[in-house]
Amino acid sequence: MGPHTVQLPAPVEEYLSWLSVERGRSTNTLAAYRRDLAAYVEFVHGRGAALGDVDEALVQDYLAYQRAAGRAPASVARSLVAVRALHRFLVDEGYSGADPAGEVGVPRVPQGLPKALAEDEVERLLGAVIGEDAVARRDRAILEVLYGTGLRISELVGLSLTDVSLDEGLLRAYGKGSKERVVPIGRFASQALDSWLSQSGRGALAPERWARRGDAEAVFLNARGGRLSRQGAWGIVRRYGEKVGLGGRLTPHVLRHSCATHMLDRGADIRAVQELLGHASISTTQVYTKVSTERLRQVYDQAHPRAKVRKRR
Repeated sequence: MGPHTVQLPAPVEEYLSWLSVERGRSTNTLAAYRRDLAAYVEFVHGRGAALGDVDEALVQDYLAYQRAAGRAPASVARSLVAVRALHRFLVDEGYSGADPAGEVGVPRVPQGLPKALAEDEVERLLGAVIGEDAVARRDRAILEVLYGTGLRISELVGLSLTDVSLDEGLLRAYGKGSKERVVPIGRFASQALDSWLSQSGRGALAPERWARRGDAEAVFLNARGGRLSRQGAWGIVRRYGEKVGLGGRLTPHVLRHSCATHMLDRGADIRAVQELLGHASISTTQVYTKVSTERLRQVYDQAHPRAKVRKRR
């Protein structure tokens, strides 16, 4: 019996309901918690135990079992967060007398450095869209906006016409948890958007009758005149990446990473970059400062006459 078919005990369902109603967690977050807790409940029951019988050793066994199954450190850490929160809830609500997971430390997740593109690679990519037909105008605008604003792909395809003000050079993005932020649009992205939002651009892809009301509001359209999907935008970015020899290195998120890294490289304030990217926590943005420190080291080693120990002749 897989985690999707496991019957969750009533207290776990109550906890998920509490997360939804009291804490306002999103549908995606709830689905992830449900999956993690279903796998956990199945493991506990497989050991012949009920949730009220769980001790710290069993929680540790569960983590070891997940690691042995080859799950990524970030996934193991996330599932432990769900398990700890569940046991805390069970104690608070009187279902359990002790919290067996409270002392179990969240495993450290190795922080992979984002692979930003070099500035000349971005220039090559942005120069790869040839032509002035509607699709070329759209694709140019997508690449310029992703790099110029650091938007997430979901934020890009979610843009509506009322979210873009080219006169003010601003756009409104809706990030994680429907948080709204206002983002400046640079000159190149503005020009590309202006060209796309013309009769020869978006006007040429717009159908005579819209299939769905939301499509009429969409900034970016697919070839059939519907709102461009996340997968569609992904495919466009990958296609141009392959065209300029970046291959599998290029994803929409890499353009977001590159936007942040290049701004920090050029002296942007980290708080401003946090605001631009819509990071809830400054610690998320600080990952990019590590990248910039590495760049600084490279530049220093290449440029400073006393950076490297010269070999004696």
